[in-house]
Amino acid sequence: MRVAVCADVGSTYTKVAVVDLDGGGLVSAAAAPTTVGSDVLHGLDAAVAAATVGLGCGDVPWYVCSSAGGGLRLAVVGYEPLVTAQAGRRVGLSAGADVVHVAAGRLGRVELSALRAARPDVVLLVGGTDGGDADTLRHNAGRLARARWRVPVVLAGNVDVRAELHAVLVGAGVPVTVADNVLPRIGVLAPLSARAAIRRVFLRHVIGGKRLSRGGRFARLVRAATPDAVLTGVEALADVVGGDLVVVDVGGATTDVYSVLTPDERAGGPGREVAGALWRARTVEGDLGMRWSAPGVVRAAVEERLVAGAEHDGLAAEAVVRAAEPGFLPADGAGWAVDARIAALAATVAVRRHARGVGTGERAGRDLRDVRLLVGSGGVLRHARGDEAVGVLGAVLGDHAGGWALPRSARSVVDTDYVLAAAGLLAADHPVAARALLRPLLG
Repeated sequence: MRVAVCADVGSTYTKVAVVDLDGGGLVSAAAAPTTVGSDVLHGLDAAVAAATVGLGCGDVPWYVCSSAGGGLRLAVVGYEPLVTAQAGRRVGLSAGADVVHVAAGRLGRVELSALRAARPDVVLLVGGTDGGDADTLRHNAGRLARARWRVPVVLAGNVDVRAELHAVLVGAGVPVTVADNVLPRIGVLAPLSARAAIRRVFLRHVIGGKRLSRGGRFARLVRAATPDAVLTGVEALADVVGGDLVVVDVGGATTDVYSVLTPDERAGGPGREVAGALWRARTVEGDLGMRWSAPGVVRAAVEERLVAGAEHDGLAAEAVVRAAEPGFLPADGAGWAVDARIAALAATVAVRRHARGVGTGERAGRDLRDVRLLVGSGGVLRHARGDEAVGVLGAVLGDHAGGWALPRSARSVVDTDYVLAAAGLLAADHPVAARALLRPLLG
């Protein structure tokens, strides 16, 4: 039996799955605390050892993704806030980045200071359609060059000036990677080249730069940012499902929502966005999480009129406890019930924002009416007791007051074996095994 080790080095836990490459089955799985305080290889090696004990695997390939150390922080610098800057933001999210800053227009002293203050790992520099305006992109590239910018830049704007601006940035010592224009024409969003370039920069600069491990072994092992790997797994799952789907991943610090929609007549008409439609997309809600961001869940739930009165007071106090102690584990049924309630609120608010476009900077949201499958992910759902996970996902599908059109016929399932990331890691080299690994999610 040919197997592969698939590992996700997360901010809290490192999860490992051993996958049968011939049959696509899950052979074994294990997890260990991520050892960010010392060397992440310690936790990774421990998790792999636990997952492979007694298997006699010998020398097998490792496929690793990582969000340790905060993952990938991306800033977008574009030409106009509702066109190229928005397109760049969407591409960054699809590449697994935490988009920490978006600037539009010409960079001045104040704008450059704000960009520095955001502490990005990578800057996505975009602007102009191919053959269109180049002045703003030229100005911003020159401004970064004069500022002796040293954070890696992905240049993905107007192709007519790409070679010129690449030379300007390289000449000033700016680490730069070129990609195709993210918005070659108005209404046409082309994310793949920039997404691949961001991934390369993440692997080359960010993983090593975070000093998560001594030596170069960890940097050589990592193939993608975890959200990038998960989105690839979601894309593979959509191919298996043969229709629209949504994944909501409730984490300790963020709640991520992934959706894959089938392009159809919804792409046209007077409502078509000038920044283009990204049919396979991800949004990140940095104020919604089970631990670090638990107070943000309660605040957002109040704003969305999901909680009030006595329930608010109790949840707010519980959220503060969880934020102060990210390793908190409930000691009894009441504690687990609180976790389930926070998870339901986080998932509901996150999907509302994803669907409506509110709070994400989008001009329009996502049409989720044809979603066939809602997949829940995250430790709170994988380890839920009884019907708690069903209740969390049921809250999303029953959100009639959310201001978005609910799926007309969808069922829900939890990624209890955490196979989405593993499938995403395997998709390029072993697509048949990746799809087979995902099929159990279909029931």
